[in-house]
Amino acid sequence: MADISSLLQTTKLPVMPEVAQALIRTLNDENADITTVRDVIAKDPALTATLLRMANSAVFGLSRTVTTLENAVSVVGMSQIRARALSVCMANVFSLPPEMNRMHFWQQSMKCAGYARWLAMAKGLDENQAWLTGIMLRLGETVVAQSRPGNVAAIEAQPCAAHDRWERERTLTGFDEGQVMAELARRWEFPQEMVQALDACAQPLEAVPFSALGGVVHLAAQLAEQSQVSTETLAELPEGVVHKIGLNLLWMSIHLPNAEAFVDTTILQH
Repeated sequence: MADISSLLQTTKLPVMPEVAQALIRTLNDENADITTVRDVIAKDPALTATLLRMANSAVFGLSRTVTTLENAVSVVGMSQIRARALSVCMANVFSLPPEMNRMHFWQQSMKCAGYARWLAMAKGLDENQAWLTGIMLRLGETVVAQSRPGNVAAIEAQPCAAHDRWERERTLTGFDEGQVMAELARRWEFPQEMVQALDACAQPLEAVPFSALGGVVHLAAQLAEQSQVSTETLAELPEGVVHKIGLNLLWMSIHLPNAEAFVDTTILQH
């Protein structure tokens, strides 16, 4: 049986910066408040500047300009700023192989995160936890690519729907990107709900117990790969996962968001 530790031993794993490690600790701390998160982020001026640009981008659509980190945390919300801060940290430390288009990769990741947040809100799940899990998913592919560089072309071959990519990754390495990222998330001490969701998201109906967050990210990843999502696209989503989560396709078609609104290139400005 394949050993994920052996796979990771062949890879130069990213090292999370001190600020990111501190932010992850707040994810598991019920007493962490706005002041705690603000003070952690403030230790990194470059990260602070990026978050201010992000807060003032069209994605948030604020009615006034945010000029300080304290204002950004207050207006946008602690949980959302924290999730965005962690995404910036990970964008800085994860390297993509030359065969993968960096802009396209992060656009797809942000769409996955956006759809995951939308679906999580519909089912009363933690929307910012869903957003962060969604944006982390494909980072596991970069680790697979580093460990098996000769297989990148095969994994990325077109058409490259999410379920096709996951199957190719398992065939070539024994693991899919979600399982790889779950192991990194476990080592970095992300919340257990996120670890379980990442581990299950490629095959959510096989997970015991079922992870609703994993199911949400599974659907979000598939929606993110579509050039245009329609009622017909929604009908093609795996029925078993949709039913298990308790989603309503009619509601989804009525409230379908614009995926382009999820994309914010601020994350790449470093």
